[in-house]
Amino acid sequence: MSARTREPGEIFGPRMTLFADVLALGVVTALACLPLITAPAALSTACAVVRGTGEGQPATARRYLALLRQRFRVGDLAAGAVVLAGVLLFAADLALAGVGLPGARVFAVTAAAIGACAVIVGLRACARPEALGDWRAAVRCAAGDAARDVGGSLLVLLALAAAVLCAWMMLPLAFLVPGPLALALTAIDVRNHVRMPHGETA
Repeated sequence: MSARTREPGEIFGPRMTLFADVLALGVVTALACLPLITAPAALSTACAVVRGTGEGQPATARRYLALLRQRFRVGDLAAGAVVLAGVLLFAADLALAGVGLPGARVFAVTAAAIGACAVIVGLRACARPEALGDWRAAVRCAAGDAARDVGGSLLVLLALAAAVLCAWMMLPLAFLVPGPLALALTAIDVRNHVRMPHGETA
């Protein structure tokens, strides 16, 4: 970032400021996710805040909290309940596969593949603008994006793996990683729309 892009008296450029804002965004998003059932709404709100930077809006914790106050409607809580139920079901399936039942290995691989697909669609749905008001539309569009943009879907898994690895290596980072994760998910979604041919809808 060249010096001429900075405001007078500014030490760091806009990109460094955005990076700091994203880390602060990660903290408030992590706190909003603690009830678990609120996780989809919290992450999708973070993605919406990051997306707003392209329209000149600040990616600050204050703006995040302002948008978050409009969430946690019945649809948002229902989405959280579905995600929580899916995680519990997936954990139960893997536990059953681990007790040595016939065909357990094939069952575990199949369950892992289905789980990975569900995670990709769920995370891509959080990055969709539709998630702010219509989760069904967001999931439907995300499923289409996941099928058409395989490279982007792999990037989603890599972004999630990096976030989990950072949190595993140093637990305090768990309160920061939601911000960079939201940034990555939003960038992948924007990248997909930029590469989409004219006239094609997501």
